[in-house]
Amino acid sequence: MARPKRLWMKGVPQHVVQRGNNRQATFFCDDDYRFYLACLEEAVEKYQCDVHAYVLMTNHVHLLMVPEEQTSIARVMQSVGRRYVRYVNHVYERTGTLWEGRYKASLVDSERYLLTCYRYIELNPVRAGMVESPEEYKWSSYRAHARGEVNRLVTDAFEYTALGKTDELRQVAYRALFNAHIERQV
Repeated sequence: MARPKRLWMKGVPQHVVQRGNNRQATFFCDDDYRFYLACLEEAVEKYQCDVHAYVLMTNHVHLLMVPEEQTSIARVMQSVGRRYVRYVNHVYERTGTLWEGRYKASLVDSERYLLTCYRYIELNPVRAGMVESPEEYKWSSYRAHARGEVNRLVTDAFEYTALGKTDELRQVAYRALFNAHIERQV
C-alpha cells in the first residue's frame, strides 16, 4: 500500500515531530546533540528549508520548518536520519532503527499560531520537568529568540521579527510571551 502524500504549501510552516523507536532515547550525550544539529544545518541548507524553532529532547525532536520545495522537509529528514542513525549505531555499537517510523508533520497557520508553536516547542523541556525555564535547556532555539544567542540554524519568521523594531525589543517581547499560559491542546 502506497504512503499517503503529505500536505505541502510553499512557504507554509510545518511542525515536524520525530520520536525514538518505542520512545527510547535517541540522544545519549552532548556530542550526539551537536552532531544531529550539524547534520540538520547542512541538510536545511542543501534542501532549501528554514528552521524557525526546534528542541531536541532525549527521545524525540520538534522542528518548526518552512520548505521551499515540495520535497524539502522529506529530504532534510531523510538526510539527517541516515547520517545520525549511522553515527549512533557506530558510536554505540548497535544496529537497527533509531526512529519510530516516519516523522509526523502538521501545517501551521502563521498568522494565528506560529509564535504559539514556537512556545510549545521551546517549552517541551519545562513540561517534561527537565528544567525550570526554557533558557536553561541548551538544545533548543529559545536562547536565540529570547536572548539573541547566535544560532546559524535558526531563521527568524516575519511574526517573530514583527515583535519589535530592534533585536532587544524583539527579545523582550518574546520572553514576555513565555509569561502567558500555554494551552495543553496545542
